[in-house]
Amino acid sequence: MPDATITIISRNYGSWSLRGWLLCRFAGLDVEVEKLSVDDASARAELLLLSPSVLTPRLVHGDVAVWGTLAIAEYLHELRPDAGLLPSDQGARAHCRSVSGEMHAGFANMRAALPMDIRAHHPDFRVYAGAEADIERIQSIWAECLDTYGGPFLFGATPTVADAMYAPVCTRFATYDIALEEPCADYCDTVLALPDMVAWMEAAVREAEGVSELEVEF
Repeated sequence: MPDATITIISRNYGSWSLRGWLLCRFAGLDVEVEKLSVDDASARAELLLLSPSVLTPRLVHGDVAVWGTLAIAEYLHELRPDAGLLPSDQGARAHCRSVSGEMHAGFANMRAALPMDIRAHHPDFRVYAGAEADIERIQSIWAECLDTYGGPFLFGATPTVADAMYAPVCTRFATYDIALEEPCADYCDTVLALPDMVAWMEAAVREAEGVSELEVEF
């Protein structure tokens, strides 16, 4: 039996669902996935960026229930400190929390202009200026981390909370054919090639549910 249950909305559209699930995988926690229907009012509002939800991602582990991606990350770090979700060095830990928090709270223009849709592909997608600024900032974060900690992940040899936070961005960049500078392009490829990411994306392709508001013809 799995150690815990994580509730998600959608593999194809659910960026926060992906983050929560990846954190569990990185921590080595065996989880059963419970999937809400995209027709659930609260879940749909979250997908459409209308309001946050306490429903997803939501981790239930024994008698503990924790929701919100950063809260899940901190819980898993306390539960499995040797998993490396946060770096061992204090300064690097602070840096990791900072860039993870920036992803959690920011980049609204990119999220709105490039909704997560793993099944889709929009070559030569034209990005408007507000989203371009977000993309440039993300590349700046990635480049600084990769240069400081040596890669191939943002804080060194193994994935951390920060990589889980930016993984859905990698799927967005692939969906909308965003040209990235080096070393960001290699980093994006590295994340997308992770076995857990491959499994998630393959499941997203098989997912039958659709959200018409997110499947815009560009």
